[in-house]
Amino acid sequence: MSEAHRGHLAMLAFSLLIAGSFSLGRIVAYDIAPIALNASRFAIAAVVVASLGVLTGTMTRADFVAPWRFVLLGGLFSSYFVLMFEALKYAEPVNTAVVFTLTPVMAAGFGWLLLRQRTTPLMALALAIGAAGAIWVVFRGDLGALMRFDIGRGELIFFVGAVAHALYIPLARMLNRGASPFGYTLGVLLAGTAVQAVLGAEAILETDWLALPRVVWVTILYTSIFASASTFVLIYYATLRLPAAKVMAYTYLTPSWVLLWEIGLGNPVPPVVVLGGVALTALSLVVLLLAPDGDMRRTT
Repeated sequence: MSEAHRGHLAMLAFSLLIAGSFSLGRIVAYDIAPIALNASRFAIAAVVVASLGVLTGTMTRADFVAPWRFVLLGGLFSSYFVLMFEALKYAEPVNTAVVFTLTPVMAAGFGWLLLRQRTTPLMALALAIGAAGAIWVVFRGDLGALMRFDIGRGELIFFVGAVAHALYIPLARMLNRGASPFGYTLGVLLAGTAVQAVLGAEAILETDWLALPRVVWVTILYTSIFASASTFVLIYYATLRLPAAKVMAYTYLTPSWVLLWEIGLGNPVPPVVVLGGVALTALSLVVLLLAPDGDMRRTT
């Protein structure tokens, strides 16, 4: 199996694992402050990743040089997750998942700006189809709403988080300096925990942790182990093997996975207008998989 194929498999697993965060996040949106939830999940994920790094013997001191880069990357990823859970107070999980599909387009732009990564015509077509699906859902298939830029509060909040996520992808490649996946991921998690602990100290201290509903702890553990520790390693692994736009293109599967999560949890099927946007995002992934990986080298 080629390195590129391994990168694709990593992102397939990423899209499956990350989808659960949207449905679970909606359930607990009003039970705990977003920054308190995410600070705890980052801390737990850091313990998991550190343990795996020690057990595999792959981490070295060299992985943690230039700690400023972890503060930058941890801050970006923290912003994404906190804004995601804040957005889920106002928007449905499938809607936010579709907004998430705008990240490949933005990642392609940041990939060109920072790494001069080029996007092939077929890849550009896939990104355009996915973006069209996201825009369709955000504006509810209403051209008038699009012209008025009548966007929901939750979708707007999450869009800001998606920008932070998209910027993280090329930066992770740019700043990796040959670090091991576990070491690099641990650095990001520890820095993200510290950033959130400082900015969210009041919310963390005010949270009655022992009185939290069981579903909140289920969400914290799921997001810590599966949607943080595992996906951080997967996305870092993939960024070293695939162009930034193609890494994030697997977010196009997220709305479909979230839709299945919602049905599995007994929630009603979203309106047809939302399903149309989900279908477009799935089509964009099919087109993307037909595209060559393109050139990951920096151009001059």
